[in-house]
Amino acid sequence: MSFYKTGSQIIYLYLMTKILITGGTGLVGTRLTKRLMELDFEVAILTRNPQKEHEFKWDLSKGYIDEKAFENIDFIIHLAGAGIADERWTEKRKQVIIDSRVMAVNLLFTKVIALKIPLKKFISASATGFYGAVTSDKIFTEKDVAAKDFLGDVCELWETATSQFEKENIKTTILRTGIVLSEKGGALAKMKTPIISSIGSGNQFLPWIHLDDLCGMYVKVLKDETMVGIFNAVAPEHHTSKSFSKIFANSIKRIFIPIGVPRFLLKLIFGEMAIILLEGSRVSSVKIEKTGFIFQYPNLKRALTNLFN
Repeated sequence: MSFYKTGSQIIYLYLMTKILITGGTGLVGTRLTKRLMELDFEVAILTRNPQKEHEFKWDLSKGYIDEKAFENIDFIIHLAGAGIADERWTEKRKQVIIDSRVMAVNLLFTKVIALKIPLKKFISASATGFYGAVTSDKIFTEKDVAAKDFLGDVCELWETATSQFEKENIKTTILRTGIVLSEKGGALAKMKTPIISSIGSGNQFLPWIHLDDLCGMYVKVLKDETMVGIFNAVAPEHHTSKSFSKIFANSIKRIFIPIGVPRFLLKLIFGEMAIILLEGSRVSSVKIEKTGFIFQYPNLKRALTNLFN
């Protein structure tokens, strides 16, 4: 997609651009939809329970999407997926997590091909879980391979499904997203307790990103033809569970206790899922910064000040 230099031409192009979003009613999707509409993009949303004129029904279990959702679309942004940390990881729940991502991509791909949609780009979320639940000194980049654990498997299957579009010569971009920070909902809402402490050893890293920076990345991917492939969607500043929790406690004026919640207790409460709390490595933001993307909130203190002060 080309962007012209004069303001009137840019506005004209925005008005002619339509984006279909899955997961548009979730934490990221809601903010992103608002941002895109403010920029005069036309947005359509796929949801199980459409309530508004720009919302359309889809049902993965029945392989159904209202074909009206595809009328005149230029881009698809795929954000939908069952929450990784919403329930204990039973074998049934694991399959739900995988299917909600992979089956969704497969269904979208089938419809795009069947309806012969001249899609400009398919943009999908993924997660830094691609690199696995491991604590190490390594800083992971987009060139690293998927980890051989559940999180790595989920993300690899998700990204492999997305590659179907690339094979049809449709430009594809994937954003491997860290913990999204928002003033309402998400991880911070669960951390916002009267007394805040680190988790386990406190030495595991928490790749994170401010919600507005994440939305800014999606906007840049829409605008920039050259942004194809995989990018880590994380802030450049690295924090361990201990340093993150301390800064967070100070930001919301809560008591911080440096003693971490014991591993055995978390495993007792959450089962196998506790691994996402107990392990984590640093993830590089260098590649997306080289595209010219500028973070509004490159450090945690600034991000939390924006969200809570």
